[in-house]
Amino acid sequence: MRGVDLSVKPGEFVCLFGPSGSGKSTLLNLIGGLDRFVSGRIRVGEYDLSALDENELALFRRDHVGFIFQSYNLIPTLSASANVELPLIFAGCELDERRERAKAALEQVGLAERAEHRPTELSGGEQQRVAVARALINRPRLVLGDEPTGNLDTQTGQEILELLKDLNRDDDQTFIIVTHNPEVRDYADRVLTLRDGVIATDKERI
Repeated sequence: MRGVDLSVKPGEFVCLFGPSGSGKSTLLNLIGGLDRFVSGRIRVGEYDLSALDENELALFRRDHVGFIFQSYNLIPTLSASANVELPLIFAGCELDERRERAKAALEQVGLAERAEHRPTELSGGEQQRVAVARALINRPRLVLGDEPTGNLDTQTGQEILELLKDLNRDDDQTFIIVTHNPEVRDYADRVLTLRDGVIATDKERI
């Protein structure tokens, strides 16, 4: 990244758009506290990421950021419900609360009836819905998606984007989505185009 100066409002749905190698995923990982930066400052709410040590960054990610990945990153030996519960285990939630919240999260993404199925028994779109439920289970203020529709067919990808947009509108969470697919831009409030590690354009959509 080179000279990036960026501010995102609470509740915005932002698309980071650009070709491979433009810096989209790097910027996303920096905002989410997955990668360290050597200069500059990143603030998420009241958190100054440059001032946090590794343990503090882990707690920040656990409590305030939801991640959705292109490859779903589900544990194949666990059911959909158990996959969704995982962040709550790290947060120290009791079993009954975990199960109730996982059930509600799967209902929210339209997968209540598939709760006990393992990832291999689910379609790609269903697996990504499980990943969305897992990302939202801790009620994060910020949701980061790295090519969340990249492994899906066009129709299923649109269904996932519509789901994310609905969640963004209903829960007022902030979404930042990385993509190189022009169709994804239609779902965003704002599109940042990156080239060679810099923000080339920053356009709000009306």
